[in-house]
Amino acid sequence: MVYELRIYRIPEGRMPNILSRFENITFGLFERHGIEVVGFWTRSDANELVYICRYESEAAMEAAWEAFRADPEWVKAREQTEANGPIVEEVISNTLIPTAFSPIQ
Repeated sequence: MVYELRIYRIPEGRMPNILSRFENITFGLFERHGIEVVGFWTRSDANELVYICRYESEAAMEAAWEAFRADPEWVKAREQTEANGPIVEEVISNTLIPTAFSPIQ
């Protein structure tokens, strides 16, 4: 297993928009494309949304994101939810490989 730590930096005042998009649109598309979310968090000290995904391999992760980004439903949803401007300033993605002693493999 590999994990992906994703951090989204959100423009001021747009956190409700990104949370709504994840809850009502994105999460379902993730399931369709094999992106298994371990958990979502917001930070109390920064305007960021943080989440972790789990995949069978790095190749599975790359394939899942490629299929997700090409999904016509996602393309349309993104256009609609960002009609008044972007709701994400920056996306930071880090691939995490569990250590031999990690309780989560």
